[in-house]
Amino acid sequence: MADAATIAKLEEGFKKLEAATDCKSLLKKYLTKSVFDQLKDKKTDLGATLLDVIQSGVENLDSGVGVYAPDAQAYTLFAPLFDPIIEDYHKGFKQTDKHPNKDFGDVNQFVNVDPDGKFVISTRVRCGRSMEGYPFNPCLTEAQYKEMESKVSSTLSSLEGELKGTYFPLTGMTKEVQQKLIDDHFLFKEGDRFLQAANACRYWPTGRGIYHNDNKTFLVWCNEEDHLRIISMQMGGDLGQVYRRLVSAVNKIEKRVPFSHHDRLGFLTFCPTNLGTTVRASVHIKLPKLAANREKLEEVAGKYSLQVRGTRGEHTEAEGGVYDISNKRRMGLTEYQAVKEMQDGIIELIKIEKEMQ
Repeated sequence: MADAATIAKLEEGFKKLEAATDCKSLLKKYLTKSVFDQLKDKKTDLGATLLDVIQSGVENLDSGVGVYAPDAQAYTLFAPLFDPIIEDYHKGFKQTDKHPNKDFGDVNQFVNVDPDGKFVISTRVRCGRSMEGYPFNPCLTEAQYKEMESKVSSTLSSLEGELKGTYFPLTGMTKEVQQKLIDDHFLFKEGDRFLQAANACRYWPTGRGIYHNDNKTFLVWCNEEDHLRIISMQMGGDLGQVYRRLVSAVNKIEKRVPFSHHDRLGFLTFCPTNLGTTVRASVHIKLPKLAANREKLEEVAGKYSLQVRGTRGEHTEAEGGVYDISNKRRMGLTEYQAVKEMQDGIIELIKIEKEMQ
């Protein structure tokens, strides 16, 4: 059971949430008094409490979601809070639904969505993974961070062919290497305020690092938000090539590093928005005509469950009419279906853009 000091902090946090009338987070929406009373004294086997789950959302009242899972068991133990949030965010992934088994499908079904190279600037597909047997950030010890990094770096160093590359630990990184990685837009910085508040940045930079292949088309982040973020990307619109590279890498890494998986929720991640397939397939795309008619753009995107963001991601503007467009659904469908949805949507957007000439 949670100790008295933790419960006192929880009571205080709950009062703060209740009083925040302009807070629109899913945490505020679903942490009712009865759910709070049911969960406030619970503790996972690794020692995580409801406070670990909600502290980021209590500190940052402008959060969209406001909860993180301190370890894999938290999703089950604190299900009365996580389940409705997951259902709301993942558009109808109900509490009785079960995420399908991993299925990358026929990787040859994916194509170059912009063969003339007129619209798509770059293409990227990423997924998140957690290592089995380790908690998520707030419950990790310094020794575990080091142990995980050593497993990950030795696994990645064994990759061959187009995946062959170099692992750069953040600890002891020289200014030159750091600058080079920043210039390539590869380097992640010490956590943002949402992650800081969730205790995801302790012992920084211990156990954190970045791997990239020689062509800079394949990237792995170690212990940023998730244990692993596996990323495949390149300039242009060849989604097929990007997806095949990602699938081959994930399959190779999984042979050496088993991943945390849940029967109902799919692959487990620190943030519930990334559960299930954990796949985000995106393009940076120029759609000047559609950009002038944002309503039309959103309407087509909505039909294919696509998310339209500004050039630099969430909460940013489109610079020079360039949008970041990705699949929105990550749960209740397979990896193949998630990426196929994005491919079909992008092809349709390009077709409409051309017809508007």
